Amino acid sequence: MPPAPTIRSLAAGLGLSRTTVSDALRGSSRVKGDTAKQVWKAAAAAGYRPNPLAGAIMSEIRRSRAQTFRGGLAAIDLDDFERPASTSRYHESLVDGARRRAAELGYKLQNFVVGRKGLELSRVDTILKSRGIQGVLVLPAWREPDLSRLDWSRYAGIYADTIVGSPALHGVSCDHFRSMMEVLERLGRIGYRRPGLFLHRHLDERIQHRWEGAFLAFSRSRPLSARVPPLLMDRYSQPEFARWLRRYKPDVVVGHPEAAIDWMDQCGFRVPERAGFFCLNLTQAHTKNCTGLDLQPRLLGARAVELLIVQLQRNERGIPEHASTTMIPANWVDGSTLQARP
Repeated sequence: MPPAPTIRSLAAGLGLSRTTVSDALRGSSRVKGDTAKQVWKAAAAAGYRPNPLAGAIMSEIRRSRAQTFRGGLAAIDLDDFERPASTSRYHESLVDGARRRAAELGYKLQNFVVGRKGLELSRVDTILKSRGIQGVLVLPAWREPDLSRLDWSRYAGIYADTIVGSPALHGVSCDHFRSMMEVLERLGRIGYRRPGLFLHRHLDERIQHRWEGAFLAFSRSRPLSARVPPLLMDRYSQPEFARWLRRYKPDVVVGHPEAAIDWMDQCGFRVPERAGFFCLNLTQAHTKNCTGLDLQPRLLGARAVELLIVQLQRNERGIPEHASTTMIPANWVDGSTLQARP
């Protein structure tokens, strides 16, 4: 059996230095594009596979000598004209958590906006290659994104949402189903008996109906008199919301936009005296002290970066054979829009 190829043997065969071959395989920007392609082609032909554990050990040795820069990561924000402006605070928090954790681990996270106000995805691919960036964090997209124009043979990727399909990447997401079940159980413990859920239809579709699915599963365990049909809207509408509220008279409304508090007051359902309001994402509550869920975007960003770096250390590039999603429950945050009921 012939000996396994090494960096030394690849360098000798290509007439390059071991440092150049090593830098090329790590995606370093110090190696010219044509040379890097030549090295990658020779490595693939020889069946060369780096030892990620050895690489991690050497990285620790270098880090112990001095607090050196380990590498770059990219956050790709897929902007489009349909995405609501209310999502911006969530994205900012997610990137902040990712950037802070990356810095703690010796990496620099760079943000790239793709779409109506940013770059073409093909242009981002060129930039990432030129800078030697091999770790890509994809931020949540309003419509399912098509990321196939990135050369995934060179990248490890994480999607900061439920599994994306084009291509299927590992993901980090809030555990929406579990969080909703815990919210409804806790509302019951403080005296609310007729919870009503209203959602933007596409928002629920994006998370594979986890909000609505948990609500319906919980409702089946309740008496018929306590069940309120969920309201799904193609766009938030005060008249449609008011008709639903007056017809079913929930004693607590669960949803996203804090504008619902004013809509409830206009219908005579004063918050929190007549009925309660619970916000499913507090990054969308700017002016009112809502009781609601912290979806922990900073923690999600940090965890995404950790999993991304693990892939890089294991030399796992490309589209995973079996994409998986890591889920983190949301936190209940007390506010002034609920009160204990008899």
